[in-house]
Amino acid sequence: MRAVVLGAGVAGLACAVELAERGVAVQVLERGERLGARCCSWYAGGMLAPWCERESAEPVVATLGAESLGWWASKYPGTVRAGSLVIAHGRDAGELRQFARRTERYEWLDAAGIGALEPDLADRFSQALHFPEEGHLDPRAALAALADRLAALGAPIRFGAEAQACEQTARAAQAAGDTVIDCRGLEARDALPDLRGVKGEMLIVKLPEVRLSRPVRVLHPRVPIYIVPRGDAHYMIGATMIESDQPTRISARSMLELLGAAYALHPAFGEAQIVEIGTGVRPAFPDNLPRVRRVGGRLYVNGLYRHGFLLAPALARQVAEQVLAGRQSSEVLHEDSGQRRLA
Repeated sequence: MRAVVLGAGVAGLACAVELAERGVAVQVLERGERLGARCCSWYAGGMLAPWCERESAEPVVATLGAESLGWWASKYPGTVRAGSLVIAHGRDAGELRQFARRTERYEWLDAAGIGALEPDLADRFSQALHFPEEGHLDPRAALAALADRLAALGAPIRFGAEAQACEQTARAAQAAGDTVIDCRGLEARDALPDLRGVKGEMLIVKLPEVRLSRPVRVLHPRVPIYIVPRGDAHYMIGATMIESDQPTRISARSMLELLGAAYALHPAFGEAQIVEIGTGVRPAFPDNLPRVRRVGGRLYVNGLYRHGFLLAPALARQVAEQVLAGRQSSEVLHEDSGQRRLA
């Protein structure tokens, strides 16, 4: 059995690895000239936080996302399972209680508990939520690990493939009876017109004076942010969600909000060196839930929204099961009697 995967973002690479490991001859076509050149995965936070995401996402996101913890640990040794920390300043304590009501699998920490987990935050906050089962990873290193795995399995990634060449290869594959899996993100709107873009903005800073061991979410009624350790004193700061499909540069307002929130977490962030500024446009369906749809004989994996690294493993598994079992399904996630469930 053979398959062609269009797109080398996290969804495309995860699908390719799942298929190749099950014996399918896989080829990946990527329009970018290198890994991460044209995909929003390059600018992701890399948080594997299914239960934190329950605060704003539907339960199915946690159900699917829980698979990612073991999957990534088996594919990328740099996966860290140190949990997630959610904190709020005293005036925003109500935000923390509201977050707790919407989520699960956490424990309350007092000031001493916070200091025990993150000594550099000792005496700065009086309470927090700790999600001990969650994890995080460096998205760029994780993508490289998947690419290396594909190379070891003899599944090539063809970079710099122009749109016309990709389409010709895909059509030839379909004509030969091969499977085509489209993971092009927003570029797939030619077949998935209900996709929209949600822009996220991020900073990477270097700050040797502060050491954090796990992602920290800082709640604020207007500007909640997350800070994710990337190793070697580097931190990713992000959380903006802007309804836009234009990958323009970060706005001055977003820059001020992200840096201001980081400074409020610890004043040392005011002296951090800004290493990188980036934006990425994430594909999303109207309900912000992912889909695996069969359109025109192809499987489309799309709409991962802000949950790319969290949801890609589960969707890739379901794609592999569909391809190898020969099941026909309009989409993996669908509605039944008003309740979303897994197909």
